[in-house]
Amino acid sequence: MTLEVRLRREAEEDLEDAASWYESQQAGLGQQFLDEVLKALETISETPLGFSVIYRNTRRAWIRRFPFGIFYQVESDDVVVIAIIHGSRHPRRWQGRA
Repeated sequence: MTLEVRLRREAEEDLEDAASWYESQQAGLGQQFLDEVLKALETISETPLGFSVIYRNTRRAWIRRFPFGIFYQVESDDVVVIAIIHGSRHPRRWQGRA
């Protein structure tokens, strides 16, 4: 089952902020971060139920090489990403979006 992945506006902002921060640390690192996020989103699309539910109906997939999680919900015909945030952030940061 492959589902379409949609990012909420807040998740897009999370992604842009993180990529910008990584790019400011080292040239090219922001793109590497984005590449890893895309790989994780492909995996989520292909196996949306493959990650554990961690809060209500929200699941989390970790991004390889970077300490970020993708928080998403599986809806009837697509996946909605509600947040892409650093693993050390307080859960309230994304739970209010769920």
